[in-house]
Amino acid sequence: MKCGTRSWALAAIVLLLPLAGCDWINAKLNRAPQLRFAEAGDPYLSKPDFARVEHDYPLAPADLQKLTPKNLANYSQEQVDQIYARLTAGPIPDGAFDGRLFFPKNAKGDRRIAEIVGGLPGLAVELKSQQLETLGRHLWRGKVFYRDERLLRNRIEDIGALQPIIDGDLSQIPKTKFGNGEQWLMFPARLYCGQSLLDSRRESIIIDYAFTDELPGYRERPDYLAGRNGFQIRDEIRMVRPGFYLGRAYVGKAFLLNFVLYNDAIAKAEGDGFVKTGQITEDCWPGTQDRTLLAATSH
Repeated sequence: MKCGTRSWALAAIVLLLPLAGCDWINAKLNRAPQLRFAEAGDPYLSKPDFARVEHDYPLAPADLQKLTPKNLANYSQEQVDQIYARLTAGPIPDGAFDGRLFFPKNAKGDRRIAEIVGGLPGLAVELKSQQLETLGRHLWRGKVFYRDERLLRNRIEDIGALQPIIDGDLSQIPKTKFGNGEQWLMFPARLYCGQSLLDSRRESIIIDYAFTDELPGYRERPDYLAGRNGFQIRDEIRMVRPGFYLGRAYVGKAFLLNFVLYNDAIAKAEGDGFVKTGQITEDCWPGTQDRTLLAATSH
């Protein structure tokens, strides 16, 4: 292992370990609802076919209504994958969404730190470990979608913590009011419908940072870190239910972590109607396999 890669791996482990205690608390307070899953082992050949999973274990609107941004994190990664595969993209979001991330876990509930770090051997970047940890803590605070422009920006609350990797006049960074304070809008990305890297049977909503340097409001530092000259981040999301999306973050096409996006106003306004009808708007290709939400029963 090269020195730069070793430093990146060490910084990633330092970042992940403090979250272990939070896992235990979250598991106790936010138990994962009982959903049905196909059996799966660790070897790739033991993984179930997603079309078969969806046919045999469909999710009803009432099942999806039980899922929350917090209890989703208490499933194993195999279970999260099977949930994601049974979702469609839904409508491309618009407006501000709260963000929450969680790292892959095995069936025993242990974080797959070695797999995450070991799967990214070519992604060492010239960053100090403190800067990398800062990026990890603040990049996933939340996102603002600009549906009509097919653009997105990330919500950053504590810009002071990012100052070591920011160049230029901080007053020129766009802001938005959220709650009782202001947040900075950074790391722009493109929005479009595209193929999922996990489940190619139907499209997902893609959040693509590859050409972030061509987007309005781009600042080389720190925005380049998410782009083609940095971590090469590519996100994809599908809708769990109105106002609630499950996402997957990739770094250089290597899966890194899960995240959720939540808009409480949309969830409250459209939640009851979704449970009753199962009807949603689809902006992306939903695939050829029928998703019979109303035919499924809650378990």
